[in-house]
Amino acid sequence: MAVEILMPELGESVHEGTVSRWLKKEGDYVKEDEPVVEIMTDKVNTELQAPASGVLSKIIIPEGEQVQVFAAMGIIDDGKGAAAATSAPEAKAPAAEAPAAATAEAPKADAAPLSTSANGERKWYTPVVRSIAKQNQVSDSELAGIAGTGHGGRVTKKDLEGYLAGGRSSAPAAATAPKIEVKPSTTPLLVGPDQEVTPLVGMRKMIADAMVRSAAVPTVSTVTQVDVTSMVEFRDRNKDAFLAQYGVKLTYTPFFVKALAETLLELPLLNASLQDGQVIKTKGVHIGVAVALGAKGDEGLIVPVIRDCHTKSLIDIARDLDAIAKKARANQLSVADVQGGTFTLTNPGTYGALFGTPMINAPQSGILGAYGITKQPVIVNDMIAIRSIMHLVLTYDHRLIDGLIAGKFLAGVRDRLQSFDFFK
Repeated sequence: MAVEILMPELGESVHEGTVSRWLKKEGDYVKEDEPVVEIMTDKVNTELQAPASGVLSKIIIPEGEQVQVFAAMGIIDDGKGAAAATSAPEAKAPAAEAPAAATAEAPKADAAPLSTSANGERKWYTPVVRSIAKQNQVSDSELAGIAGTGHGGRVTKKDLEGYLAGGRSSAPAAATAPKIEVKPSTTPLLVGPDQEVTPLVGMRKMIADAMVRSAAVPTVSTVTQVDVTSMVEFRDRNKDAFLAQYGVKLTYTPFFVKALAETLLELPLLNASLQDGQVIKTKGVHIGVAVALGAKGDEGLIVPVIRDCHTKSLIDIARDLDAIAKKARANQLSVADVQGGTFTLTNPGTYGALFGTPMINAPQSGILGAYGITKQPVIVNDMIAIRSIMHLVLTYDHRLIDGLIAGKFLAGVRDRLQSFDFFK
């Protein structure tokens, strides 16, 4: 029997991935739950396990190609079909008359997220939708008739619950979405003799797609200057003792996260998101922090999430940052590590950047850029003093956040970093 290796749903906002590497070749034997293929998305890299033991008979999606959620990437022949055929030789004649498509065993409704509508179109459903459908005795044909609002017209949990709440039969039949043919550009690439052309694939492709989605959001960036002399002096005095006592380095990033968490509690709209005309507010503060991937930090950036920052001390945050940085360098981040963020911090100042305008991680409503700290002459009490100065840049979704709230938010973060009282 042929068992398909399906692309799973690696998060609500992940609709596709890239096959970065096949760990097995066609003809190789694989064991159930053995890693067989690596998938890369804009959120995380992960290994997928074989759904059954058998021979990898076909690779459908080659390395470097994109794959949609719930699409088949490869086929494993578990040998059960061959055994059944040899046990019933007298069935040869009828089998020869049957259509070739009938020789493949149809997947059970509760075992695979696949069904076929009346017009022969293949449809895919999440395990959650499958479970609800089974509990309410919703047949495949009935499920295929529900109008889906998900990606590509896919039926979501909300669609199915609304259908059931509306009396089932009142739900409109699903309209067949028009197929959009994307034609390749007819303009030839102008490539010089010393140039090389490579396709945009993998993580860079995922990041590029995410940036296109974020660019569709109307954003504004606002800047403030911060005197962080007290913070710099505190770190210089305590970094060695901190490392000796807690086993992690004390960088500036935990200070930024702590100041952000307290300010987000005061101005929760920056901790919210706007999706499909609905404002989604989160009580907890879960801050995504951009970190570099790979041992040398040259394999791109990813944004793992530190959860419940509003409940954590500076020490707790420093430990969490150290843990996610180690996992990122070892390419060991899981899907759970990068999900659920409500706000994002990026810290280009680590690499000496003095100023920039970061792009939000849609659908989040804001991102804060923390830039380089430099010694500058400033006026303090009508006298010139040398102080440690940095810039904070807030980029925000202007549909949800106006300039007044953005200004208050930046002032709140700035005042916390300057007074430094809440760290003592």
